[in-house]
Amino acid sequence: MPDFHMPRIPVGNHVEALIQWLRDNASPAWDAVRWLLRGPTEGLEDILLYLPAPIMALIVALIAWRLRSWQFAVFIGVAFLMVDAMAMWRHAMSTLALITVATFCSLSIAIPLGVLAARSYAVSMAVRPVLDFMQTLPAFVYLIPAIFFFRIGIVPGIVATLIFSIPPGIRLTELGIRQVDAEVVEAAEAFGATKNQILFRVQLPLALATIMAGVNQVIMLALSMVVVAGFVGSGGLGGEVIRAISTLNMSLAVEAGLGVVVIAIFLDRMTEALGQRADRSRGSAST
Repeated sequence: MPDFHMPRIPVGNHVEALIQWLRDNASPAWDAVRWLLRGPTEGLEDILLYLPAPIMALIVALIAWRLRSWQFAVFIGVAFLMVDAMAMWRHAMSTLALITVATFCSLSIAIPLGVLAARSYAVSMAVRPVLDFMQTLPAFVYLIPAIFFFRIGIVPGIVATLIFSIPPGIRLTELGIRQVDAEVVEAAEAFGATKNQILFRVQLPLALATIMAGVNQVIMLALSMVVVAGFVGSGGLGGEVIRAISTLNMSLAVEAGLGVVVIAIFLDRMTEALGQRADRSRGSAST
């Protein structure tokens, strides 16, 4: 049989042309975004590096003890001291600053969109395929337009990280609000509460545990992008992993990888503990 193919549609060329047009015609906007992201990240990094590593490890341990248990506090305090002993402290704090800013930006977009999706079926249906696309697109693809718009450095790493980590925040915020008992909402309406009062005083507090699960997923996805962001010069532990790969330095790869693991364990357990507290508060309020 003759070989038959559909006529080629240059989708990639059209997308590249659009990105090039946006880069050429909206450069002040990209410069503003670069300034807004770089300043807080570098400032937070300076704050994290201001105190000596042992004092910071003690503060982290106190937070862990307050939110979880003294056993976990001892573990995480020793783990952070080990990061310093491996000469990875500066890189770890740089990574922590990047993750914090990217997570904050992701949640600033994800939670309002999740609320809109929960309150509007049309918004939910419009957002759903976009989120599916964002979650299935390979993570490295996000780096290309980020480099086009923001050049090499920490900013494209932040942008790629926040875009990659947004979907679970939107989905779980919407899910949490939709799971609020309809009878509770009807009771609030019967007492004359407005839509905004119902949202902020009924739905969001009752959905807080599910929203915190979304926050946890956003942080974990952001951490999974740390190494990928290292390819665009974001530095931190991801940059060290890339350097280890390029030089086949096994010891450097292990030490940088352990630093990522320590940060991941700390952030995961802390957000999990906050979610459990929110769940217990919801249970006590309902009783």
